[in-house]
Amino acid sequence: MAQVRVLILRAPGTNCDQETAFAFGQAGADTEIIHINRLLSEPTLADQYQILCLPGGFSYGDDIAAGRIVAGQIRHHLTEELQRFREDGKLILGICNGFQILLKSGILLPDEAGKSAPATLAWNESGYYQDRWVHVGTDSGSESKCVFLRGIERMYLPIAHAEGRFVTRDAGTFAALSTGGQLALRYTTANGATSNDALPFPDNPNGSQANVAGVCDSSGRVFGLMPHPERHIHPTQHPQWTRLPQREVGDGFKMFQNAVQYFR
Repeated sequence: MAQVRVLILRAPGTNCDQETAFAFGQAGADTEIIHINRLLSEPTLADQYQILCLPGGFSYGDDIAAGRIVAGQIRHHLTEELQRFREDGKLILGICNGFQILLKSGILLPDEAGKSAPATLAWNESGYYQDRWVHVGTDSGSESKCVFLRGIERMYLPIAHAEGRFVTRDAGTFAALSTGGQLALRYTTANGATSNDALPFPDNPNGSQANVAGVCDSSGRVFGLMPHPERHIHPTQHPQWTRLPQREVGDGFKMFQNAVQYFR
């Protein structure tokens, strides 16, 4: 069987591309890291891959706003290519800065004519960059519609961002996303509790509406999240690994396995 191929798209300032490529590689994929300028000059290059991932970091130094410049490049030059990529049944993942890019480019939640973007990622409610570990849970348990989250109920993952507060355009947009199962990942307490009311800091590290940590599109094949699953694929990456029972893999690893196994 042909090996699943993953395109890791980087830009100046991206700094999680190597870790993300390693995670997909450990899950059995053939990965390639490509600079966005190469894809801009040859958009059909994406046709050679089954999974596209926009990793974390600070693309273009987060000038203007986090992910805004890459999002603009995609909007003006790559929208048709990435829409076709999605329509062909392929997968797109955005982690942290990649999530910001997917939202602001309209690839994750397409814009509606005459309206502002359905949702965005604003500055953390604290006003500060947050670098800590958080508990997250899937909105529908192990039956999540999101391909990346299937079979996953809870994870313990690190975050590292200043603009991660998820906010929808209005109450109607939030209700539609919630009903459609698209608010796929939520921040929780240590015992897995969450709600539509924002949890206090630090359980909800950025003040996200309804504790949202990750969102998928209506197909479940495009997913963005603020936590970093690629930073917890091995149990020794857990901050308390020496005090925990031995495990084979870290919490984030199954996300990459799910993506690769989807094509097998």
